[in-house]
Parts: sequence; structure tokens; C-alpha cells
Amino acid sequence: MVAKSKKYDIIEPGTGKLDRRIFVDQQVYDDEMEKIFGRAWNMVAHVSLIPNPNDFFLSYIGQDPVLVTRDADDKIHVMLNMCRHRGNRLTRADDGNAKSFMCTYHGWNFNNDGRLSDVPGEQEAYYGELNKSELGLIEAKVDTYAGIIFATWDHDSPLLEAFLGDARWYLDTTFNYNEAGLIALGPQKWIENCNWKTPVDNCSDNYHLPVTHMSNTLARHEILGAPMRSLTELLQEPNQNHHVQVNGHGLTFTVVDEGEPAVSPSVIDARRLRGPAQAVAMEFEESKEAEVERRLGTYRAKRLRLGNHSLFPNGVLGFRLALPRGPYKTEFWHFGMVEADAPEEVKRAYSIASGSNNGAAGLNEQDDMDNWGQVTHAGDSFIGRRSRAVVAMGAGHASRNEEWPGVVSDRYISENNQRGFYDRWMEFMNADSWSDVPIEPITVRFEGTAGMNV
Repeated sequence: MVAKSKKYDIIEPGTGKLDRRIFVDQQVYDDEMEKIFGRAWNMVAHVSLIPNPNDFFLSYIGQDPVLVTRDADDKIHVMLNMCRHRGNRLTRADDGNAKSFMCTYHGWNFNNDGRLSDVPGEQEAYYGELNKSELGLIEAKVDTYAGIIFATWDHDSPLLEAFLGDARWYLDTTFNYNEAGLIALGPQKWIENCNWKTPVDNCSDNYHLPVTHMSNTLARHEILGAPMRSLTELLQEPNQNHHVQVNGHGLTFTVVDEGEPAVSPSVIDARRLRGPAQAVAMEFEESKEAEVERRLGTYRAKRLRLGNHSLFPNGVLGFRLALPRGPYKTEFWHFGMVEADAPEEVKRAYSIASGSNNGAAGLNEQDDMDNWGQVTHAGDSFIGRRSRAVVAMGAGHASRNEEWPGVVSDRYISENNQRGFYDRWMEFMNADSWSDVPIEPITVRFEGTAGMNV
């Protein structure tokens, strides 16, 4: 890593040796805010969080606080939550309904579409010379996929569809299979003492499951009868479970054997709900089978299951945000996703169950957060920094094939996706503009009726 030129060479091809300083160095972090979060498409909200005209929701792009609004004409905006006069935040409310936002410092007032509408004493104090048309809120470029609102500060960015690329072929099975769409439950919010990249790195890491989550797995086995899955079993599943990397997005997926009962790829896992809601949820899922097949086509509907996944740069484990708060801290916003047309008892049950694995009190989260913090702080050690992390598993054993889009690992236990993430990180960090960032063309044919927002 050469700091003076700000050109980054952090991972060795082939060996996967990774420079630990990227987790703790303040200069690296500052460059990330500019080069990655200032340029990439970022998940910021979901349309279900602002369902009505004049609704708003507070979110972040990196460390920049943003107002996500739906104006009176139903148009969605993402704008910096900062008065153009002296920089005061316009609102501190998490969400609500407002036609305009008044700065509590000097009373400048902005419409929810970003226009500066009123300045106290405009004629007298400013002699009528203030050009309000140039002082609207700083606005990001906005697009949506399956109800998820994305934004980027770089108005020269490629289309969101191109940014997601072939990854959308897999993502549709979790986010885009339901005609009525999904709704976001939450968020739960908490801060962990780790760098924002460590949870992204963890998203496709199935190697840690039998060790890190042993107590969780054992408890579920003893109480619920859930199967115990050893590393040996995971390693012997090369033809069913896979990792795939597309444009820095890391996904894991399972191909269900042909002839198995068709199960809706619903984010409601009916088998994990308890009580009357379980039967209602399973009946609801069965009623959706024809709709899912119509939207996704037969193969994706009946045979493809999306597992853990991350969207570059910081979308982890579904619609969940890992928001950077400095090199050593990450704020997590955890949402549960449920079908908009699901029965109310299922929605209630899922809102309770969604945080049982991941979330502030999630069983898996408690295991993972200690690992993420330890990995981060390894970069503080003088001797530790001299010994690079090793992200070499499966190097040279991933390729493209005709059946699945992207670079697909030979085995489910692989660090192909991690290397792909850090390669993408370098592409952004070493680029002067979007023209320097390569985008893989969309190659897959999308069967079914589901589109970006249909």
C-alpha cells in the first residue's frame, strides 16, 4: 500500500495475503468515504418506509446523513440533511410526514423536494440578492430495485441496473418474487466495535459456521431438532451450494435437486415460526407458488435459493445496512423483510422472529461481533501488521460457466467472494472517476415477468 500516491495494492493475487492496515488506518478510511461511499450506489431505505406523500425517513450514505423523502407528486428524493446556510441539520426525527423542513438556527425553510422556499429577512438582510434557486439541498442520484431505494452522490454513475448486473438474477429470488412487494420491519440499531468491511467479509464466510456458531447450532439441535452440520458435510457439497461474485457483490446460493417439492423462496421461513402462525405461513407460501414461477421462471422459482449475500459496498445479509462510523466502529441497521400481502399474524410472528439469528440480540450476531472486532484490532498490532491476513481459500478454483452468471466457486467453502470484494475495493479506491471503474456487462437472460421495479 503506497500512501503518498493514494494508490492501493492491498491483496496479493494468488496468495490472497491482505494488508491489515485497511481496517484501522484513518487515511484509508477518509479515502473510502470519498472514493467508495461518495461514488457507489448505496442502499439507504425501502419504499415501504415512506409509503405516503410527504413521508420522510432519515438514513446515511457512509457518514453523510440524508433525508429520504416522497414529495407531494410521489417522487422520491435523497438529500443531504444539512441547511445550505451554515450546515445545521434540518431534522433529527427518524421519520415522519412533512411538506417542508425548517432549520432551527436561522429559519431557512426547504420544501421536501429540496428547494429553498423561504429565507427570513430575504429582502432586507440580503438586499433581495440571494439566489434561492442555487441553494437547494444537495441531492443524490436516486433509483430503486424491488422497492429498495439506492442513492449515489456521483451523478455520472452508471445506471443502478448496470451496477447490480447479473447479481440481480440471484437477488430476485429474495427481493422480487412477490407481486405485492415486500415491507421493511424495523430497524434495530446498534454499534459494534469493528471496521465496516469485516461484516461484509463475513457474509460469504461459511468456513466459520461449525466453529463460531457451535453453541447456537447445538442449542437449536437440542431444543428444535435442527441438524448439526459439520465442516466435513459442508465441504462435501460442491454440486449444490456455491459462492458467486459479480461486480463486487458476493452471494451464496443453493441449487435444489430437481423433483424436490417446490417451496416459495419467501423470506418468511414458515418452518421457523411457532404456534398458529406456522400453519398460516405455510398455507400462504403454497398459495404463492404459481405467482413466484410466473415472476421468476421455473428454474429460479423451483431450484434456486439465495443464501448469505452482500451488496457492494456495505449492504449485508439482505436489506441491512453496515454504516461506517470511523475505522473502529460500525453502526448496524437491521430490517426484517416480509411480504406486503402476508396475513397479519404472520407479519407479527416474523417481526418477532426476524432478530433471533441476526440483530442486537441475535444468537449468530453475538458470536460474530466478537470476531469482527478482533479482526479489526489485529491491525493495531505492530507485529500483526507485518503479517498479512491470508484470504487464499479456493484461489484458482472459481470460474465462469454457462449455467450460473458471475464468477462461481467450485466449492461452498471458499474465499472467492472475499477476494472479489477486496479487488472491487481497490478498483474504486484507485479510480479517479467512474470511467476508471470496470462494470461487467449483463449477460444472463431474465426469465419471468419480474423487472427492476415491476
